[in-house]
Amino acid sequence: MYNLDQTTAAFTAADETVERESMEYDVVIVGAGPAGLAAAIRLKQNNPETSVVVLEKGSEVGAHILSGAVLDPIGLKELFPEFETMDGCPVKTKVVSDKFHIYGPAGTLPIPQFVLPPLMHNHGNYIVSMANVCRWMAEQAEGLGVEVFPGMSCSSLVYREDGSVKGVVAGEFGYQKDGSKGPGYEAGMELHGKYVLLGEGARGSLSKVAIAKYNLSEGKEPSKFGLGMKEIWDIDPAKHNEGAVLHSAGWPLGVKQGGGSFVYHAENNQVFLGMIVDLNYENPHRYPYMDFQKWKTHPEIAKLLEGGKRVAYGARVVTKGGIQAVPKVAFPGGALLGCSAGLVNLPRIKGNHNAMLSGIHAADAATKALKEGRSGDSLEAYDEALHSGPIGDDLRPVRNVAPLNGRFGPFFGGMLMGGIDMWAASLVKFNPFGTLSHKKDDAGSTKKAAEFKVIDYPKPDGVLTFDRLTNVSMTFTNHGEEQPSHLRLIDPSIPISVNLPEYDEPAVRYCPAGVYEVLTEDDGSNPRFNINAQNCIHCKTCDIKDPSRNIVWTVPEGGGGPNYPNM
Repeated sequence: MYNLDQTTAAFTAADETVERESMEYDVVIVGAGPAGLAAAIRLKQNNPETSVVVLEKGSEVGAHILSGAVLDPIGLKELFPEFETMDGCPVKTKVVSDKFHIYGPAGTLPIPQFVLPPLMHNHGNYIVSMANVCRWMAEQAEGLGVEVFPGMSCSSLVYREDGSVKGVVAGEFGYQKDGSKGPGYEAGMELHGKYVLLGEGARGSLSKVAIAKYNLSEGKEPSKFGLGMKEIWDIDPAKHNEGAVLHSAGWPLGVKQGGGSFVYHAENNQVFLGMIVDLNYENPHRYPYMDFQKWKTHPEIAKLLEGGKRVAYGARVVTKGGIQAVPKVAFPGGALLGCSAGLVNLPRIKGNHNAMLSGIHAADAATKALKEGRSGDSLEAYDEALHSGPIGDDLRPVRNVAPLNGRFGPFFGGMLMGGIDMWAASLVKFNPFGTLSHKKDDAGSTKKAAEFKVIDYPKPDGVLTFDRLTNVSMTFTNHGEEQPSHLRLIDPSIPISVNLPEYDEPAVRYCPAGVYEVLTEDDGSNPRFNINAQNCIHCKTCDIKDPSRNIVWTVPEGGGGPNYPNM
């Protein structure tokens, strides 16, 4: 219906009539996640004289970081070979047990570890809070001389006359609800770099612009995503087993819906638990958040959580397209890092290690270019290193799991056929299915509501299961009340004229924060679409799953959004 990438570019274009001060750096990095911070650290390790700035839209480093997470330390070891002995390093909880279960409504089928391909085993990995890992990495970066600025949203790219990326506009504040500049308007600054590295995470807004402008996805498969939701619980110490890892599939998602769940026993009698629901689902009545809540009522999970207390909640989309959906990562003047490029290994449920490795590879390529006196060109050495090095080696063997899931469901497709494909790749370095395509993006997978029955979800009990708004209150989300909504409708009439009659307006269900609602009169007449942008936890689901591709997520003012303590 619309060219969403062109629309995103229009919504994020810099106001050229505004005069801004500028600052010059060798390298400008957008996003203080594992990819951006790894790049910053490596640049300084390579050459302490390189000037590097990291810009983070969250109120502090880690405020917007959400991940499971079981960390493969391969990337961290590249930066800090002795990380375990370094002061304050939060990577300490080694995996001590590793289980995989298939759930039915009341039963459990354990899958022996020897059945799973070796690449899915978690020996040597760590249970971590990636928010805290990033906070620690930011401290290491600053100790090396990197300038790290949180609360700085990057709203647009700045270009050189030759069309290459020159920098970003950061720190623009003071727009009013109608989009006009208010009395407290601040134009922000242009931060220029010889190279600009985009580590915004999955579905980054500036990354979308760069991908579209430079045709980086030409010849690639559509990007694919899952919605990851997570809670942290304090549990009974008698039930806690620090270092234990459990992954599961099946109920309540069923045999056709892709996704899975996890329970990680972290430090301090806490468990990290959550669910990823693949966003390629067809039934618009699906309610991923309530699937997650329902999963907690399984006897095995409910028994673990009994007597415990939920202390945190969050949600974020996860990339799952595989290496065939990774765009070209180098473009004139910059590069895509980590989840901005889509480097998650789906069956391993891991991407943080590849994010760090991508930052390291990009930093090495930029260091070489700067040493040669180059600037503003395409870091082709980075693109080559990503595919020929450990990231490519990690992603190629699992490249068919997502498309097999999409075609045949998670059991026959992802587990049986995908397992065969991964075992062959592990044993003989050959994928018998070759490289499969995705065919559709996630928005295009949605079918008409009339083709499906409404799914019945039990009402939250407030003890084990919770409504969305109660959980969102635990994200400490905030946005300035006077700023315009950062959730833009290309055509404001579409939600009621198209999405409601044809798809039962799925935005009211796919959003894990209750941002969208359809309001009516008492008699059900006069439906109207309402956006509660204050609730937005920056998961980006709406930018991906809207069947009309009508919603564009843009960055709000810096410091807005969730404030995750230790997700």
